[in-house]
Amino acid sequence: MSDTLTIGVLLFDDVEELDVVGPWEVLGFWASHIASHPVRMLAVGPEAGVVRGSKGLGLVADHTATDVPAFDILVHPGGTGTRALVKDPAHLEWLRHLHTQGTVLASVCTGSLVLAAAGLLADRPATTHRDYLDRLAKIDPSVDVRTRERYVDDGDIVTSAGVSAGIDMALHLVARYGGAEASELTRAGIQYEAPEPVADSGA
Repeated sequence: MSDTLTIGVLLFDDVEELDVVGPWEVLGFWASHIASHPVRMLAVGPEAGVVRGSKGLGLVADHTATDVPAFDILVHPGGTGTRALVKDPAHLEWLRHLHTQGTVLASVCTGSLVLAAAGLLADRPATTHRDYLDRLAKIDPSVDVRTRERYVDDGDIVTSAGVSAGIDMALHLVARYGGAEASELTRAGIQYEAPEPVADSGA
């Protein structure tokens, strides 16, 4: 990792909006107000420009997969758009390439289904939205599907449960890269209270 931590957040048509903006708010607040070292946030999509979320929100990708700088972390959201991505050979190969380059892949919601389709969750613990746990197991039966965890950190792969769980995962990433105090300051700064009990919630 260079002196600057580079975090990419993936955008695509029919992405779940909170899967994007929840982690972006957490990581961006940390980057802007708390981090003691440079953190760069990048929005990346299939092509530069506006993509339309599943509820109609327009989101702007500044970079494409071909022109983006190297990532330390890529946040892969979920949403109905993942139905196409799990069948997109170029996208799956791109994820495999990032993984071999040492990028930490962090999925939100059904983003983990795409990681599984790429073969990146084989024989690993992972989670997803509670309504898609069976689908995750079907894509790759070797996955150790965690049904009651908000997020699962398995080193170079981090997965989270449905939608709002991406906020918890992002706070965990802040703690991992910036320390527990930075994570708590970020949580307080965005006035977020984690659901209780965290381990018993699947969405």
